[in-house]
Amino acid sequence: MIQAIFILVVAAIIVFVYAATRPDAFNVQRSLAIKAAPEKLFPLINDFRQWDAWTPYDKDPAMKRTYSGSASGKGASYAWEGNREVGMGSIEITASSPPTQIDMHLHMIKPFEGHNHVTFTLLPVDDATTVTWAMEGRQAYLVKVMSLFVNMDNMVGKDFEVGLAKLKAVAER
Repeated sequence: MIQAIFILVVAAIIVFVYAATRPDAFNVQRSLAIKAAPEKLFPLINDFRQWDAWTPYDKDPAMKRTYSGSASGKGASYAWEGNREVGMGSIEITASSPPTQIDMHLHMIKPFEGHNHVTFTLLPVDDATTVTWAMEGRQAYLVKVMSLFVNMDNMVGKDFEVGLAKLKAVAER
């Protein structure tokens, strides 16, 4: 029994020490070619009220939404509070450069506190636009421990892929 407890304690120490060596920063990004001009796509991203049509994070029908600031573009803000799946947070457009780039500040409150930078880049290529959705930020120690067991790039990246596919469906109608 004492030997089993000793092995568990040593294993936990190894996990916690290894997590401390993991990078403090993370970056997740996904891209998709959409057969639409940047001018058509840009307003769908630059106005949070348009996100209902394509966001992958609309997983709680009872989610409370609050829009504030500008209607779109720099200063537009969106806050939400929902179930465990969507958590609580806010996002604000910090820069808007029609029709090629939108920068945002994401403040997650629940399930984990976090401040991240989100960027949408729209690059015209022939008769399509490559839309890139990227997020970068700092990883809290607890998130670094979790990332040893859950691949954060795959988890968040899958959401980005779903959102981009929905954006494509909306834009190509």
